[in-house]
Amino acid sequence: MTDPSVLYDRLKEETDTVLIGNEQILRHITVAMLTRGHVLLEGVPGVAKTTIATLVANATDLQHSRVQMTPDLLPADITGTTVYHQRNGEFELQKGPVFTNLVIADEINRAPPKTQSALLEAMQEGQVSIEGSTLELPTPFTVVATMNPLEMEGTFKLPEAQRDRFQMKLVTEIPDSDEERAILDRFDANPTLDADSISQVISRDELLDARAVVPETHIEDSIKEYILALVGATRDHRNVVHGASPRATLALQNTAKAVACLNGRKYVIPDDVKEMALPVLRHRLIMSSDAELSQISAETVIEEILQSITPPGSDTDHSAGVETAVGDGGTKREFE
Repeated sequence: MTDPSVLYDRLKEETDTVLIGNEQILRHITVAMLTRGHVLLEGVPGVAKTTIATLVANATDLQHSRVQMTPDLLPADITGTTVYHQRNGEFELQKGPVFTNLVIADEINRAPPKTQSALLEAMQEGQVSIEGSTLELPTPFTVVATMNPLEMEGTFKLPEAQRDRFQMKLVTEIPDSDEERAILDRFDANPTLDADSISQVISRDELLDARAVVPETHIEDSIKEYILALVGATRDHRNVVHGASPRATLALQNTAKAVACLNGRKYVIPDDVKEMALPVLRHRLIMSSDAELSQISAETVIEEILQSITPPGSDTDHSAGVETAVGDGGTKREFE
């Protein structure tokens, strides 16, 4: 079995030759790939959103495609269509760019809702229906969609159903002064440095092998209850009209398992859940009108919920060469 933590270390080491900062973004995209998830990547122009996604694609043995989303893009431009050839009188299927392992949907909110919805079946079922025929997508399949939160002219808001298909929403920030100086120095020394400058360091088989490790990660019942309490609190919060869905509950559990694996553990602790709460929940909350007028964000609500709910106790015991996870009930589970 491929150790997910070793896989991530190799990915980070290779992408660090180009990428400065944004380590948490890279880490969480890795989590998504390990858990069959999709990522909504939001940030102002010029903060390397597309570059990060391309770096991940180039460092892995995965086919990838980039789709520039525009207002005139049609669903068939993504999924594909059948074309009639007059010479032989037959229809031929032409597959769209969605038939790949990693789809980079650049500026997804520039495409109209009809086109955005063309990704729904692909993201949920891993298949595409074209003129009555259902076609399986390659495995693994991940969508990384970028979005600019500032420029609203000529954009279309993502429907709630579309947002819920994304396992997590990540936000790229402006680098601090030290990171920006490092960017200047690195590109001064090598002006042609870009996402194509890195080498493949992870094979497709290694990625699939590492994915098989994540479901085997142990999670105590007390931590499951903690996840349920966090998600349930989003539905009862005074500033939220619609809270997170059961799909979010599953996503929080799966991503917490993946984080535990990246940290070299075979069991989940509350901090793993806390790390993923914001990325998994922030885009799923529909805020009330009063909250929006008061500029209360979904992030503020989630942080408040995390502060208000006490996580279960946990501890580790490394005696006798084994690791043990201790839940609220005092029971221990050993991991060889």
